[in-house]
Amino acid sequence: MTTEDGPMSKTSQHSPAPDHRSVAARLGAETLARLNRTADAPGLWHLAGHGGLILGLGIWIAQGWVLWWALLPVQGIALCFLFTLEHEATHKTPFATPWLNEAAGHLSGLLILLPFTWFRYFHLAHHRHTNDPERDPELLSGAKPETWRAYLIHVSGLPYWWGMLGQILHNARDRDPAPYIPARARPRIRREARVMLALYALTGASLLISPLLFWVWLLPLLLGQPALRLYLLAEHGRCAFVANMLENTRTTYTNRAVRYLAWNMPYHIEHHSLPNVPFHRLPELNRLMAEDLRVTSEGYARFTRDYTGTLGDQSR
Repeated sequence: MTTEDGPMSKTSQHSPAPDHRSVAARLGAETLARLNRTADAPGLWHLAGHGGLILGLGIWIAQGWVLWWALLPVQGIALCFLFTLEHEATHKTPFATPWLNEAAGHLSGLLILLPFTWFRYFHLAHHRHTNDPERDPELLSGAKPETWRAYLIHVSGLPYWWGMLGQILHNARDRDPAPYIPARARPRIRREARVMLALYALTGASLLISPLLFWVWLLPLLLGQPALRLYLLAEHGRCAFVANMLENTRTTYTNRAVRYLAWNMPYHIEHHSLPNVPFHRLPELNRLMAEDLRVTSEGYARFTRDYTGTLGDQSR
């Protein structure tokens, strides 16, 4: 299957067509070593901004200040996009200090019901088998929607919440782990799930005393999840089922606010081609790879319009 031509993607003409390995070879060892170098300061500054936004919005909502209700979905988007920090932490790249990566990953996962230890193995399997219908766990856990009904259900975020609650319960029981989970990781995954369930039980108990967490965390999460679902569809949706990262992944050009909330992950071809490059170096990698990018979109509104325009199209 080849990459689709048309408004959803831009396909560069190369002969012979490069793949992500040839791009890495062209960049050379010295450039790669520089790009792969991690640091604490960029990640800490970025985390301060992202976390400060969540805290500030939470205080505004909790105080009931003017138009507080209008900020609920904004708070939800800021919270849900902690996914991109957790995603980065699976690669151990946001920070140079290992414990910072682990702490950021676990805290983000707790807030968005995505167990970090389990997700690391899930996500690394996704990188090994990107867009392989038979081995990519992202596709095996739920194919990209191809009808309007499936699309609306997917974008609602409800399958995510139901699926992750089920996954946490499954992990806590330590039953039938997926093939990408090594035996040595099972005790940690089981312990992680049980700690998460205990903390969620305490959250539920706290609601009997005060509804604060409902208004600043739980309800915003539900309202913000559709934005994350739309964002994530662009990463591989309508991309080729091939091993070449330049064809099975999409880079989406967007505004600075989205890039900031998403920790530069809209540069997704770049990330999949060289996953050890930390988020703050992806814009530079984008410039170095610009001539090689084969599947791009000019914004998420454009991608969504093109994606929905082909829903139910059996000739696609």
